[in-house]
Amino acid sequence: QVQLVESGGGLVQAGGSLRLSCAASGRTFSSYVMGWFRQAPGKEREFVAAFRSSSGITYYSDSVRGRFTISRDNAKSTVYLQMNSLKPEDTAVYYCAAGPSGSYLPIGSLRRYDHWGQGTQVTVSS
Repeated sequence: QVQLVESGGGLVQAGGSLRLSCAASGRTFSSYVMGWFRQAPGKEREFVAAFRSSSGITYYSDSVRGRFTISRDNAKSTVYLQMNSLKPEDTAVYYCAAGPSGSYLPIGSLRRYDHWGQGTQVTVSS
C-alpha cells in the first residue's frame, strides 16, 4: 500500500511558477511509476506528467511540455512537479498518483494508477 500527500498548490499570476510536491509512504517508492494528473471544474481528470524510474524516462502532455518538469527524489520518497510559465488554463486540482511499473496500460491512462493523493488546488489568475 502506498499513501500519497500533495502540497505546494496555491494562487499565482499568469507567467508565474509553482512547485508541487508529493510525499509517498508505504511500499517501496522507487518501484512505482509516478504521475501527475489534474482536473479542472466541469472537466475530466487528465494526464499531466509521469516518471518511469526503471528507465528514467519522463512523459508529458502536449499542453505542458516545455513548461512543466517532473522529477523524483527516491531518498525522500518524493516526486515533484515544477510548473513554469503558468497559464489560466492550468487552473485545476492537481493529483499525484502511483502505479505498478509493469502495467500494460498507457502511461497517461488513469486506470494504470491505483494509488492517488487527495489533490492540491492550483489557481492561475490572468
